[in-house]
Amino acid sequence: YAGSSSHIHQSLRSVDGEAVFFDPAQPHGMSKIMQSYLAGLLTYADDTTYFLAPYVNSYKRFKVGTFAPTKAIWSIDNRTAGYRVVAENSQNIRVECRVGGSDLNPYLALASQLSAGLKGIEDNLTLEAEFTGDAYQADAARSIPSSLRDAAVALDQSEMLRTAMSDAVVDHYVRAARWEQEDFDSKVTDYEVRRGFERA
Repeated sequence: YAGSSSHIHQSLRSVDGEAVFFDPAQPHGMSKIMQSYLAGLLTYADDTTYFLAPYVNSYKRFKVGTFAPTKAIWSIDNRTAGYRVVAENSQNIRVECRVGGSDLNPYLALASQLSAGLKGIEDNLTLEAEFTGDAYQADAARSIPSSLRDAAVALDQSEMLRTAMSDAVVDHYVRAARWEQEDFDSKVTDYEVRRGFERA
C-alpha cells in the first residue's frame, strides 16, 4: 500500500510570461535553464526529502512497484522515477517531483524544491543523462532516503538549505524530525506485541 501522494509540478515563467523551461532547439524541448534547475533538484534530492516526507510513516510509501519512487533520477513521462519530465517539446514542459506524500507541508515542500532548483541554475549545474526503463530495477541509481532518520541527517548537513532557508529554520525542523523519531522509537506497537506473543 503506497498511501496518498502530493506530487509537485514545477515550471518557471519570465516576468513577461514566457515559458523559461521551453526551448525547441534543445532535446525534449528542455531549455538550458530547465536542465540546470532539474540538475539542482537531483543534486539536492537528499537535502529536501524531509520536507517531502516529514514523518516516520511517510517512508512506508517508498516501495517497489507502487508508483511511489525509490530513486533520485529523472526520466521522460516515467512514473517509476523520482523526477518526471512532463509535456516534452511544448510550452507546458515541466518537472514533476514524485517524492512527496500527502502528509507534507506544501509551503515548506515547495520552498525546498525552489531552493534546490534555483541553486542548480545559479551554479549552472549539468543535468545527468536521462534514465530509461524501470527505475525500481536501477540498482546503481541513487536511492531516495528511506527513513526519517536518514532524511534528518541529510537536512542537518545541507549547506544549500541553510543558506536558502536559514540555520534557524533548518535547525528547527531537524529537532522536529529527531523528536518524531525518538517518540516513535519509544513506543511498543501492536505489531510488536502480537509478534512477541507469537514467538515468546
